[in-house]
Formats: sequence, structure tokens, C-alpha cells
Amino acid sequence: MTDPALTRRLHGSADDRLGEIVDRLDGFLAQDPDLSFQVAAFHDGMPVLDAWGGPHLSRDSVMVPYSVTKNTIGVSIGLLVERGELDLDARVAQYWPEFAQQGKAHVTVRQLLSHQAGLPQATPALTWAELLDDHAAAQRLAATAPFWYPGTSFGYHGLTIGNLAAELVFRVTGRTLHQYYEAEIRAPHGIDFYLGLPPEHDDRRAPTLPMIRPVSDSSTMYSSTLGPVVWNTPGPAVDPANDEVSWRFGHPAASGTGTARGLARLFASAVTGVDGAEPFLSEDSVLAIGQQQVRGYDEVLGQPNRAHAIIFQKPSPSLGFGGPRAFGHDGAMGALACVDPDTGLAFAWTIARGPWPGGADPRAVSLAADLGELLAA
Repeated sequence: MTDPALTRRLHGSADDRLGEIVDRLDGFLAQDPDLSFQVAAFHDGMPVLDAWGGPHLSRDSVMVPYSVTKNTIGVSIGLLVERGELDLDARVAQYWPEFAQQGKAHVTVRQLLSHQAGLPQATPALTWAELLDDHAAAQRLAATAPFWYPGTSFGYHGLTIGNLAAELVFRVTGRTLHQYYEAEIRAPHGIDFYLGLPPEHDDRRAPTLPMIRPVSDSSTMYSSTLGPVVWNTPGPAVDPANDEVSWRFGHPAASGTGTARGLARLFASAVTGVDGAEPFLSEDSVLAIGQQQVRGYDEVLGQPNRAHAIIFQKPSPSLGFGGPRAFGHDGAMGALACVDPDTGLAFAWTIARGPWPGGADPRAVSLAADLGELLAA
């Protein structure tokens, strides 16, 4: 491993094969003195890149990468599938009887976890107090009529997928998703990414900085009729990344806290194994959770050619982070974490101030794709 910290703006270490990647990262920092990121990658379970730079983040800074947190849900669901405790083709109501209300009796786990259930918001809309609760939002969603007939379409359940999946995990295991993830995945595998930041790590926490909208930009936020309904949460506003009520709870869809190194290790531990250990998911389980379930028009975001696996996003023209079996998730403010079973790459990027208009930083998307091709050659 080389050590760019000796001669460059970039700090950390990189495999000797990654000279061009190191130069690219260093160039990013040279072009923008405010840019601050962490980037990490494993290849076939071996660490190949662990670097950081900029004024706002250090090696061990932890931050909220918004929806990149959803990767913890996907991997947790994968472990339940691996252990035979959850059947993706079973009806949700088999595990959670109350979910059958309002015409949802036939919704499958597969549909629920791939944004097809029509529950991106409850009626009336959920408050942050309900969303940041182990059961309150799930109870409201179970009593809500879907916005579309489940299985006929899909739309991004940006926050509610966390509450829905968490309740499903609770009904299967008797533990909250937070408890299950901590005991079965995070702690045993040394993953520096938390659902609910423990107080002993508070001094490591770095805020997520606001994006800067170009003066010339005149785009509108919503391009679907559902957008305003889904995202306009009533009551006191909460910043998922920077308000303690959010990151201390650790909403599994939006406000986990950790490092890029932790996110990359999460995927590597699950899919390729690390430190000489076998992966905790079998190839069959990886295929099951990473398989594309939907592709096309997103009813919530109003965007074409969006695609999802079980919880995870799949590569698309605007999110080309890997090959056809790759999966992962981006975040609203620029972060990205993903894995490609075909190349053996597990990758993560966190950023203090993401580029406008949000979603995965294009620099991270290109890095993930290029690293996979380079290391698999």
C-alpha cells in the first residue's frame, strides 16, 4: 500500500495499482479547497483504498450520509433471508397481521421492500416524532390505504421504507432493527457505522453542510403530484443529519452515522468477507437481495429509469456505479456506498458538502465504476 499523505493533499493509503485514482482524488481537492470527503474500498475482502481530505473531515470523522443508511436495512434483511427467517415471497401480513388493513392483505415482502407497496407516506402525513419511533409510524402506515395498487407501480419510500422494514424485522425477530443490526452485524464485524450514535462517539461527529445552489438554477423540487405529499412532513421540522433527535435515534432510512470505511466494510463483510473470514451472506442470499425488482418511472420522484433491488438501488444511466449485479444506495447530500459481486469491489464515499442538486456525487459514481473495472482486470 502506498501512503499519499507524505506528498499530497490526500491523506491515507492506497493499493499500488491505484496511482491514477490517487491522482484523481488529489485533483479534486486541488480544484475545490472546500471539498471534504472520505473514500474507502475493499477488493475481494482486502482493503485497497482508505483516504480522506479537505478541511471538514478527518480520518475518523463520522457523519450522516442520509439514505446511504438504507444499506443497513438491506444487509439486515439479507441476513434474515440467509437464516431462513424471512421469505421474500410471503405476504407481509403473515408476519405482521395488522398490515392487511386497507386492501394490503396480499402485499408480499418482496413488494414492500422494493418500494411497490404504495406507502411512501401515511394518511394523514407522519410527523417526525412518529418517524423517529420504533413503532408509531409503522402502526400508522399499516392503517393507511396505498397511494397505488401494490405491485402495479413503484415510488421511492424515502423515509417510510425504514419504518416498514423495521417493523417487519421486529415481527420476525422480536428485536428492533437497531438491536438486530447492532448485535448481529455491526458489533461482530467491527463496522464503524451506527444506527443511533453512541454518546462515546459524539466528539467524532461532523455536520453535513448545506449544498450551494447555483444562481443560474431555476429547477423546481417536485416533478410528480406525490412529491409534495410525501416530503412535506407536518409539525416541527427536523434536519436528519444535524439534529440530535435524529442522529441519536438513527432512522434506518436516513440518519445512521459513521465513516466511509465503515460503510465499505459493511458490504465487504456481507458479500466477500474481510480479515480472512467468510462473508456472512451466501452467494444465493446476495443474489436474492441484489436482484432487480423494478425499473422505470418513479411515482414519487417523477423520474424515469429508476431501479431497485430489495431495499437497494440498482445501477441506472444516472447512477452507473457498477455492473448488472451491483447494488447499493446513494444519499441526498452526495454520499454513496455500493458493492459489485462480479468484481469483488465494496466502495463508499462520504462528503461534507455535496454538489447541487443532490443525490450521489458524480465523482463517487465514476470512482466506484472505474475501481471495479481496474481491480477486476
